[in-house]
Amino acid sequence: MLQWLPENVSTFGSTIDSLFYLIYVITGVIFLLVSITMIAFLVLYRRREGVRAGYTHGSQTLEIVWTVVPAIILVVLTVLSARGWRDIKMRQPPADVLVKVIGKQFNWRMIYPGPDGAFGGADDLELANELHVPVDRNVVVELESEDVIHSFFLPHLRVKQDALPGRTILVWFNAMRAGRYEIACAELCGFGHYNMRGWLTVHSPEEYAAWVAQSWPPAGAEPAVSVAPGGAAVGSVAAAAGPGAPAAGPGELPSGASGGAR
Repeated sequence: MLQWLPENVSTFGSTIDSLFYLIYVITGVIFLLVSITMIAFLVLYRRREGVRAGYTHGSQTLEIVWTVVPAIILVVLTVLSARGWRDIKMRQPPADVLVKVIGKQFNWRMIYPGPDGAFGGADDLELANELHVPVDRNVVVELESEDVIHSFFLPHLRVKQDALPGRTILVWFNAMRAGRYEIACAELCGFGHYNMRGWLTVHSPEEYAAWVAQSWPPAGAEPAVSVAPGGAAVGSVAAAAGPGAPAAGPGELPSGASGGAR
């Protein structure tokens, strides 16, 4: 089958893609039927010398059919999409990595919390238009807008969510493949909208640990980066407060913590 959509690297992308392809098939069949019928009518009922036009007031049966059939199709699509909507929008998994993303004319602010998993501390890490996450980990994004309505769009992750001023909206994804993927704003947000573009870098566990060591923490914290057995990324810092401080990489929540709106 032709690749109509960008490459899928999301754990839930196949659910969304299957619905898209089903809708493509349904609309394609309807398009062909309507086109063939229109051409047939143009040929069969063209003007001909000596043939008078016939007049009709329509068919009640036909009108019922073309009303009921689309209604059934819409109900079926609703039922098929309900499970995906529930799993993606209503069942957020526990966060392995927590990031705050703030849309602003005309860039994305990516903020990672410190070792305590709370935003607003001196040990937060903020990047512009660059989001870094490990592969095969649940990433929870606290999405906000600083000014107007933006739309956080990750085509390869099948993520698209409006960012609204005054609201914090949770979005999650799990990237299955390492790579570099586009982040776009899918909402016309001003004259510089065309330039509101960022990048998501999905790292292997080793690469993510190296990025943690290179980019974080801020001054006053001592990095302790390693790769746990099984390949899980444990890019971490032990805060300068002393022994016993919780260890967590940028956005990685300490043991017992969970991601959520604040």
